[in-house]
Amino acid sequence: MAVAQQKSKPAAKPNSTPKGKMQMHRRSRTGCYTCRLRRKKCDEGSPSCTACKHLGLRCEYKRPMWWSNNDQRRLQKDNIKMIIKRKKLTEKTTTGTNQVMDTGAETPPGLSHSLPTSATFSDPLDRTRSASIDSQLSLFDFNAPPHIADYTAYNAQMHSSHSQYASMYPEFSPYEIDVKTERQMFVNDIPTRRESTISTFSTYHPPPPPPEAMLPSFPVDNEWDVTYDERRESLSEEVLNTNLFDFAHGPPETVRQVAIELDEGDQRLLDHFISDVLPTVFPILETNQHGSARTDYVLPALQSNKCYLHCCLSIAAQHYKATMNIQGEQIDNDIMRHRYATISELCEALNRDTNHSEILEATLGMIFFQCNVGRFDDSLPDIPWHQHFQAAISLVQKLELNRMVSESHDLKSFNMTLTAWIDILGSTIQGRAPTFAHTYREKHLSPTNSSLGLRELMGCDDRVLYLISEIACLEALKKDGMDDLQLCQHVHALGDQIGLTEIGDPGPKIPFNANGVLSPKQLSKNMTAAFRIAARIYLCSLVPGFSPSQASCVGLVSKLTQALEFIPSGQMGFDRSLVWVYLIGGSVSTMNSTFRSFFEERLLALGDIANFGSFGRVNCLLKEVWSHVDGRFSPGGGEAHYVSWRDVMQMKGWDFLLI
Repeated sequence: MAVAQQKSKPAAKPNSTPKGKMQMHRRSRTGCYTCRLRRKKCDEGSPSCTACKHLGLRCEYKRPMWWSNNDQRRLQKDNIKMIIKRKKLTEKTTTGTNQVMDTGAETPPGLSHSLPTSATFSDPLDRTRSASIDSQLSLFDFNAPPHIADYTAYNAQMHSSHSQYASMYPEFSPYEIDVKTERQMFVNDIPTRRESTISTFSTYHPPPPPPEAMLPSFPVDNEWDVTYDERRESLSEEVLNTNLFDFAHGPPETVRQVAIELDEGDQRLLDHFISDVLPTVFPILETNQHGSARTDYVLPALQSNKCYLHCCLSIAAQHYKATMNIQGEQIDNDIMRHRYATISELCEALNRDTNHSEILEATLGMIFFQCNVGRFDDSLPDIPWHQHFQAAISLVQKLELNRMVSESHDLKSFNMTLTAWIDILGSTIQGRAPTFAHTYREKHLSPTNSSLGLRELMGCDDRVLYLISEIACLEALKKDGMDDLQLCQHVHALGDQIGLTEIGDPGPKIPFNANGVLSPKQLSKNMTAAFRIAARIYLCSLVPGFSPSQASCVGLVSKLTQALEFIPSGQMGFDRSLVWVYLIGGSVSTMNSTFRSFFEERLLALGDIANFGSFGRVNCLLKEVWSHVDGRFSPGGGEAHYVSWRDVMQMKGWDFLLI
């Protein structure tokens, strides 16, 4: 019990103030938690108090999760200060901005920058219609004041995630401790008030910072422009780094011998994994560092990490079932036996609270390998990828990998690079802000330490992926009720930032030299161009009144199709590394778009493997989206309806990681 004594200054003469004003005012115990945190008087208005409504803050009368301990309260207070600061900045610039919106609101520059045509945003914005929010597809109230992101749904998901993991990892279930503190105030040594408060300290892993804390304030003050200019000189002579990653398994070796004792059935699964699954997992990395993923990461992990071994055997059985079209109890038992063994090994490892790096690589394997195997209609029970990823996030933070990549100029942690890839593109699948968005922004702004190794691992330039992270933050803010004026300001700014990544880029070229040898650098440039255009489409889809039939969107989809023609196709090609690009571009392609016929050609070139993994899943999803869009399309010249691919996924009960 802690008792705090506070001495006040000498009181004024009693006769100079009425007795009623000498009494201490007892603060309301039912005021909103936002006002309590800010130490402001709350008028307890419903549904939102006056102070919160005026400042555009989330008014919470039900005790929120961030109230649990001092660190979370401090973080929430900083977020509130930033929102208030941004609101004041917006109010100062409202007059000038309104003038701009009156004269040019229909054409936010930067969004159509990639187009070789004259397509602009005068049609897509359609401000008159969007201002009234009369479209039946409008899901957001843009007239509401901006406020802190509502993580109620996200917290519900986190509780669900923790409940599943708690049942598997009982030693690591979250718990809370209540600490009671009593205070008594003295005025002129006379006791006047006694308070008793209870503070709760929780081991519950908090959700990521709200997207307000992740998106840079507007205006951006050209900070990224300066950074890009500093680095532009070196880009022309830059070559792909062939010795970039720390695989956490000792020094690189040219030959690895794997000695694992397995029964005959499991040995067949291991052989199938090494010969048929492994070559398809990291195709871009193979072009840059031939054999490194196999000899320096996967094979040593198979030998030293029992949890990782069971994960790979389960994946091998799943791949064997799909490719061989086998049905039966035996193959299903193999899948579930090793899947269960993987979870059991994770439980034991977490209980020991050691070898966090091994646990992380196994957890990432459970997430990422699924993108290469299985069919969209797999019915065997499994834990959703995003619940596995919550465990991966916790392990990354325990290992401090996110801090190390910001400070270190040495080899990149392979596990952190893979985590970043899942975090950035996975956040766009879920419509949330990436967990490590602040780390990506720091990397983007760094003139000397900007790479996470994403280009070498997956083909797309790191800077473009950092901007996709920013767009995901903006979408989270839009879902939380950001008004359309602020939204368009941020869309404009991010469109300009995407344009900066195009400086000095002549566009896609054939990635083979005169001798027919693949150039990893040119392949990366071509894939970056495809991701860049897809990022523009993703950004454009956030603008109020967006429709796929608008000239700017049609032009972007057409240009994306042209860029994809420079990506090698077929079973030895790289289409399966562009699942996210096909998702974003295909979901807004119209009935007569050349994209659809191009996509069909790529499916034919892939053959049977087009039906497996994430590519097979995005194929099924796009067919569903197109059936809904085409069914609503009016041939008489009416505007094509915009059907969100997320809505289709939810309607079908799909929970895919499409990367």
